Amino acid sequence: MQDKLEQLDQHYSALQARLSAPETYSDAGEVARLNRELAEIEEVVQTYRQRQAAQAAIAAAQELLGEPDPELRELAREELREGKERLDALNRQLQLLLLPKDPNDDKPVIVEIRAGVGGEEAALFAHSLYRMYAMYADRKGWQLQVVSANETELGGIRELIFTIETPGAYSRMKFESGVHRVQRVPETESGGRIHTSTATVAVLPQMDEVDFQLDRKDLRIDTFRSSGAGGQHINKTSSAIRVTHLPTGMVVECQDQRSQLQNKEKALQILRSRLWQQKAQEQADSVSQERRSQVGAGMRNEKIRTYNFPQDRVTDHRIGLTLYQIDSVMDGDLDGIIDALAAARQAELLAELGR
Repeated sequence: MQDKLEQLDQHYSALQARLSAPETYSDAGEVARLNRELAEIEEVVQTYRQRQAAQAAIAAAQELLGEPDPELRELAREELREGKERLDALNRQLQLLLLPKDPNDDKPVIVEIRAGVGGEEAALFAHSLYRMYAMYADRKGWQLQVVSANETELGGIRELIFTIETPGAYSRMKFESGVHRVQRVPETESGGRIHTSTATVAVLPQMDEVDFQLDRKDLRIDTFRSSGAGGQHINKTSSAIRVTHLPTGMVVECQDQRSQLQNKEKALQILRSRLWQQKAQEQADSVSQERRSQVGAGMRNEKIRTYNFPQDRVTDHRIGLTLYQIDSVMDGDLDGIIDALAAARQAELLAELGR
């Protein structure tokens, strides 16, 4: 780690020198590139320099321990204790900063919710999940937009796709991928029996043409009229776009309150994201596509999280976290769960580095 930190420190100084060079001023693109590169390593370098200062302060305090003045020695012992505590904290921070980063964490996100096992109750639960994410996005100040929705007559959703255009949303929402299970008395059940149903969530980073190029010859684009039950939170339009990727048979439909051209561009963006993730998974030599590994088949035993309404309990099975505040979670209070999942992921990466 020390060698890497020294290299980053030297590179940071070199970037600053190039940025200050007169010949750089006239090249706006180069200035922007250098500033981006500086920003990427600045926190690591500044923390490393703080660690160097803490080490120097510890060395100075250790020298004072040999002084004959007892008050000076006591002061040195206090400075040594504080210096070691600060050094430990800086070392932990540097470890986290040097962890490998998901290259997609800075991207906006596409979220796909589908009803799983449980019939109409699964569709109603899928709508509850959409409402939860919409309220979470509102808490975060994110821009959420429904792209496509297939609703049921009772207000549930068989499938809903939405985007969050805010950069960095993927770093938080990616932890929501998987099968979500609900245990509650359904609105459609008059006998008061508790049912178990599921819905699946797939989270994809948004890929633009720079990230993944589509061959337009591989696409069939159709227009059609949207239909289905109305919904308070779901935008509707009288026209829609269907894009079919002929080599894979993958289909994306998009409908909202804007033009067909904008619907088409959004559908292409979703298609790019799906195909990119499929290709990435193939390159990783996995057994199945990433989207399938995320959502599974919607069976009850594939759950990542359970929402138990009678017990006021939400349990994330990946980290064994249980919260007894289901109403606030369903109202979009997700940061506690996502923070815990992010911390667990950091711990896994730290353990891998220590092997």
